Amino acid sequence: MDKGHLLLVEDDPLVQEKNKVMLERRGYKVRQAYTLAEARAAMAEEAPRVIILDIGLPDGSGLDFLQEIRETSNIPVLMLTAMGTPEDKVRGLTTGSDDYLAKPYDFDEFLVRIDALLRRASIIPETLGIGSLRLDTTSGTAYLNDEDMMLSKKEYSLMQLFMQHPGKAMDTEYVYEKVWGQDMLDKTEAFRVAVHRLRKKLEGSGHTINFERGEGYIFERV
Repeated sequence: MDKGHLLLVEDDPLVQEKNKVMLERRGYKVRQAYTLAEARAAMAEEAPRVIILDIGLPDGSGLDFLQEIRETSNIPVLMLTAMGTPEDKVRGLTTGSDDYLAKPYDFDEFLVRIDALLRRASIIPETLGIGSLRLDTTSGTAYLNDEDMMLSKKEYSLMQLFMQHPGKAMDTEYVYEKVWGQDMLDKTEAFRVAVHRLRKKLEGSGHTINFERGEGYIFERV
């Protein structure tokens, strides 16, 4: 059975070929794109299992492309770039990448990270459903009674996390780090707003997000 391919988006031919060879030796099927235009065309034909994405590309920024991807899909994305400062990493993760690896990098570490993304993605089914709520994890869309809930990207990520752990208390810092991809520090307002909006959109579903002091946030039946 065809398990799909990995998409390499990289303008450096040497990096492209080295990664392609290493991944194919691992048994992966690989498709290559040297520009964002080629990457968009490849994704329009068939969604990849994982995207390995450079930031600096001839026709635009990989970060802008990542934002495009996150508008419609939760495909795992590994940023693979020469921009390796802590600030660059934070920007990549907060834009929506699942992992970030700076060049030059160790090939063994590169392969381990790809394997980890694939394992993580395989745990999440194409759809998640609880009562009248349903998530399409391929398109990144949430439905209530088969109607699009019109969630923002952060609201959707929160919803997915809560639906994967119904009835489980999760503290604020844990939820924030899972969804925003960074330490919470003092950035509490964005978190509270996102949870409040999601709670409002859950009205009528028979479920809500409650907060219990000393325990955390819990997704449970009303």
